[in-house]
Amino acid sequence: MAETLTGVSAPLLAHLARRIRAAGPISVAAYMDEALFHPRWGYYATRDPLGAGGDFITAPEVSQMFGELIGLWCAELWRRLGAPGRVTLVELGPGRGTLMRDALRAARLVPGFNDALELHLVERSPVLRAMQADTLAGFAPRWHDDLATVPAGPMLLVANEFLDALPIRQFVRAADCWRERMVALDGDALAFALDPDPATESSLPDAAPGAIRETSHAARAIARAIGARLARDGGAALIIDYGYGPGGLGETLQAVRRHARHDVLDAPGSADLTAHVDFAAIAEAAGSAGARVAGPMPQGAFLRALGIEARAARLLAIASPDQAALIRSACRRLIDPAGMGLLFKVMALAHPAAPALAGFDGEAA
Repeated sequence: MAETLTGVSAPLLAHLARRIRAAGPISVAAYMDEALFHPRWGYYATRDPLGAGGDFITAPEVSQMFGELIGLWCAELWRRLGAPGRVTLVELGPGRGTLMRDALRAARLVPGFNDALELHLVERSPVLRAMQADTLAGFAPRWHDDLATVPAGPMLLVANEFLDALPIRQFVRAADCWRERMVALDGDALAFALDPDPATESSLPDAAPGAIRETSHAARAIARAIGARLARDGGAALIIDYGYGPGGLGETLQAVRRHARHDVLDAPGSADLTAHVDFAAIAEAAGSAGARVAGPMPQGAFLRALGIEARAARLLAIASPDQAALIRSACRRLIDPAGMGLLFKVMALAHPAAPALAGFDGEAA
């Protein structure tokens, strides 16, 4: 049974209902965009979603080791690039700023890197921007609504659990054709329905009736933009997210609230909406724009290649018994197949002439 609508959910539902009554059912992508990013009532506009008191926990919140290794990866690549006097360090969807804080603390081990970087954060949420400003005050970050306004020049980019929140479209294979799944009204409630017209999406494969295919034009567009930027100005990007490889069929769209599954259409704006990332589509989009692509590889294998177990051992050497238990638990969660180690993937994008990328070439950072 749907919960009583309170807070932002009631006005956002009313807004969606007016939109649907005026122009007809909307795509799943349009629904996600409204539910997540509406400037007044969207999920990210109104709250801090992270941590035990929020709705989900990301890898940087699990352990400082995650951000530290990402920071060393960036700093080491900067060194391999010839230590340019200026480099643009970009994070897409920085959350509370935890990953970047840990990354920049660890990156001090590479002389000159922190002095060369200009920190740019792509973040639309005013709530999270305020938290990032506090966490990263010593690094003079600059904020952007999208990558297009980040200044030109060599770039190192990190996107951890960013692409999974970008809107997707869903298509269902009917008996004779693919049809797009839409969000419609059933009385005053939101409900899924199929577009009566055949889908015109070009990337839909042959499949049995009942199959579901998800596509994200937004994710492909940002991958093309990153690839074009790297091919033009140099540098590299790390994309870390949960997802799948070629030929992915099936429904992965989910809503999470208070660390539990939630009905996707219930109380819009009150729950996080995500879908698994199609890494094959990301690779194709970035590659077509001129970038070199490495991976994807499982997060566990990537973090092991960067030396997470050695880093954990160093922390354990100075830890109390209670701290040691937390360090071991966090390390397992990040790298074990039963935790985040297999479902989460890591892909690197780089200038075609970029040097070898740590983690993808058998080297540690």
